[in-house]
Amino acid sequence: MAAASGVARSRFVVVGGGIAGVTCAEKLAMDFPSEDIFLVTASPVIKAVTNFKQVSKTLEEFDVEEQPSSLLEQRYPNIKVIHSAVKQLKSDEHKIFTEDGREYTYEKLCLCAGAKPKLIFEGNPYVLGIRDTDSAQAFQKNLARAERIVVVGNGGIALELVYEIEGCEVIWAIKDKAIGNTFFDAGAAEFLIPKLTAEKQETPIECKRTKYAMEESEKKERATGASDKLGSALGPDWHEGLQLRGTKEFSHKIHIEILCEVKKIHSQQEFIQLQQISLAFPKKEKNVEPEEVLWPVYVELTNGKIYGCNFIVSATGVVPNVKPFLDSNNFAIGEDGGLKVDKHMHTSLPDIYAAGDICTAAWEPSPVWHQMRLWTQARQMGWYAAKCMAADSSGESVDQDFCFELFAHVTKFFNYKVVVLGKFNAQGLGLDHELMLRCTKGQEYVKVVMQNGRMMGAVLIGETDLEETFENLILNQMDLSAYGEDLLNPDIDIEDYFD
Repeated sequence: MAAASGVARSRFVVVGGGIAGVTCAEKLAMDFPSEDIFLVTASPVIKAVTNFKQVSKTLEEFDVEEQPSSLLEQRYPNIKVIHSAVKQLKSDEHKIFTEDGREYTYEKLCLCAGAKPKLIFEGNPYVLGIRDTDSAQAFQKNLARAERIVVVGNGGIALELVYEIEGCEVIWAIKDKAIGNTFFDAGAAEFLIPKLTAEKQETPIECKRTKYAMEESEKKERATGASDKLGSALGPDWHEGLQLRGTKEFSHKIHIEILCEVKKIHSQQEFIQLQQISLAFPKKEKNVEPEEVLWPVYVELTNGKIYGCNFIVSATGVVPNVKPFLDSNNFAIGEDGGLKVDKHMHTSLPDIYAAGDICTAAWEPSPVWHQMRLWTQARQMGWYAAKCMAADSSGESVDQDFCFELFAHVTKFFNYKVVVLGKFNAQGLGLDHELMLRCTKGQEYVKVVMQNGRMMGAVLIGETDLEETFENLILNQMDLSAYGEDLLNPDIDIEDYFD
């Protein structure tokens, strides 16, 4: 490799050390064993998929592990990891320039640079975003000294966070009517809420996502680099092995403020000058009392309430990390800020592909698939982008991968297994749909979304064993009108009908 001279060329270059980028580079390395595959990443560790299990046609489970990039190079000797951030892309010259002054010429390029947390207020020292392992550890350190925090956001990370925190009062501000809006409806939220106040039985298990100790010099480098240095996203079990305990001696104390957002954040000084009243932690009796204590920071919500706290956690989603690539490159950008890709993961510029959180699926999707910035889709897109790059470079055509036929995701919330399939929240179906529910308190929650007698989506919480049957019913769009409510009758073994 001619990198010493400052210029190197490769048939395939991939940018990003997260799941999409690493999966893409691995697939290319397998398909082209005699080619050097360049993987450019700003982080000293990469994310690898381990313990992969195909659970059904479209459902998959895997763990995500942080590993030093040397392990990736051992597994695939033709992957060359380049530790540097991208400074500039010159698409017309087929070149990328890295921060360390090198340039790389590519034939095909795949951009997998992920996304950054959407912080409610940039640059406020009391606002923490949680996106990668480093920010999760900074959070743990701050929490150890905290008596009360405010959590803003209603996605997967906010849900898990609120459940895992002990010994600290949590004010949880959500803009929706019910918790977990990205994954559930109000019914599922009601089913889960008792878990938030119950004492937790289970002991924390060791974290599967091993954090490798970096050399001291690297640590210093990262400490001085501001927090906008990008780590890759956290995975589904990110809180395991972290001690999420505040200073107080109780387990759970959570108060949810619904239908509101953060209007303003006040420093202690500003709050004193405001001469407003801040509220104590609400008690069961509902009469909210003013508070005498002074806090380091105050949050004013759009519903007019003000709470003091030690710090604020911003878990309000992500923004695709497109900035390094836009300068003088005319990419088509989606409404959500991602690089638009067609059904072969191609951006609007020749020979440039994108996969994972950075991209926006701009093809006409299957009626029961939609994009969500999740681990599973990052892995699928990275894999499929590599297939498309390979096919294009050898002049072949490739069919769109089956994983884009049906949205399917399995995860864990509050220690329950959670499976979401298809249009599980009736996304895009308007009013023309009906819901069927079955719920056993503390055990399982089953919801299906029906349209014209056909199943369009489902949410399964607990050990329901219905995922494969429902997956098939959504995929084959069979008319189920004849079964009516019996579809969810627990005394009828639905699998016998449809297997």
